[in-house]
Amino acid sequence: MVIAPYGDELQTDITAIPMAQSWADMCAPWPVTAVTFVRVPFNHPLFVMYSSGTTGVPKCIVHSVGGTLLQHRKEHMWHCDIRHDDRVFYFTTCGWMMWNWLMSALAAGATLCLYDGNPSLRDGRILFDFCDEAQITMFGTSAKWIDAIAKMHLRPVDTHQLTHLRTICSTGSVLVPEAFDYVYDAIKRDVQLASISGGTDIISCFMLGNPLCPVYRGEIQGRGLGMAVTVYDETGTAVRNQPGELVCVQPFPSMPIGFWGDADGSAYQRAYFATYTGVWCHGDWVQLMDTGGIVVYGRSDATLNPAGVRIGTAELYRIVATIDAIVDSVVVGRRLHGDERVVLFVQLRDDMVLDVPLRQHINTTIRQYATPRHVPAEIHQVPDIPRTKSGKIVELAVRNVIHGLPVKNTAAMANPESLQFYAQFAMQPEN
Repeated sequence: MVIAPYGDELQTDITAIPMAQSWADMCAPWPVTAVTFVRVPFNHPLFVMYSSGTTGVPKCIVHSVGGTLLQHRKEHMWHCDIRHDDRVFYFTTCGWMMWNWLMSALAAGATLCLYDGNPSLRDGRILFDFCDEAQITMFGTSAKWIDAIAKMHLRPVDTHQLTHLRTICSTGSVLVPEAFDYVYDAIKRDVQLASISGGTDIISCFMLGNPLCPVYRGEIQGRGLGMAVTVYDETGTAVRNQPGELVCVQPFPSMPIGFWGDADGSAYQRAYFATYTGVWCHGDWVQLMDTGGIVVYGRSDATLNPAGVRIGTAELYRIVATIDAIVDSVVVGRRLHGDERVVLFVQLRDDMVLDVPLRQHINTTIRQYATPRHVPAEIHQVPDIPRTKSGKIVELAVRNVIHGLPVKNTAAMANPESLQFYAQFAMQPEN
């Protein structure tokens, strides 16, 4: 075990820790020397990225030097308008692919601004304080954080300058339409709000912002340049203005060069090309709009299917997020008698309980802004919502638990203990 001090001012006594050594002692045999740069082939391995793997063995995805850098340069300079001498910030951990994406902004000549700490400090204002102090031009965060500060009724437009800020990027989960309203009303009115989406599998984006085009409420602005992205229905036919599978029909620079330990490439083929032969199927349930934008409804494997009607989980999240009593939520499907029931779990404010009036309010709100098919058959109050370390809701893990199935890799979760509470709902449907 290696113990690294958190700042020079903190010295840790490690003598009582078995088999521990300090960071300084570990580094001592390798003194600092001049950096030697080595020219490598375009497809030389650069990163091994691990998928979250909350319902199975994580994929060990190998990305290339040339493909990653080329893809990131395109996204930074043309999609995010990052210029030489800009200051770029993304609130991320080192375990999320957005850290790798952020590092590549150095290639655009930008300065990276880093923050290590709790984003809720100073009553949620600390990241906006940092934005002003560091003169940040591109501010990256997650949809969950935007939702959190909206429910805190934070209004940086009234308290901060944000003079240099041109672009706000959001990823990690679907950015609901109400979040667009909040950003333009409460953060900054003349900013490009770029909801971006891709993932660890491609270490980049299939769809993201475009500084030359308008921002439409609830939509990602467009598909990535050079990415042959379209939407397929169940028959493999390209469709527009109806939900379907996000696919990419041509190769692109940041395709993985393989999976670590997958000598014959069979696992790689199964992961992306099993649904449509020769076509990358990403596993997102989306809709391509006439505006050129994309609406994301959630993961395909988490799509709800009550009475044979496919419903994206994001359709419910966007409505539930407007209910002030609800802090967070997760929705899954429960198989029962050959059909599927919609099950909604809600985390409430500390002063709230899920009583009959609140249940009725939730159901009425969902029915009003969606359809009767969207109304959950069950609603349960829970103390916490399971998430990965990068902040994504782990719907499949919750679905496994309520069906009495194991969750194989809880180490990928930020709060694995939260799943214990869901076990009481295993195959015991309400109503």
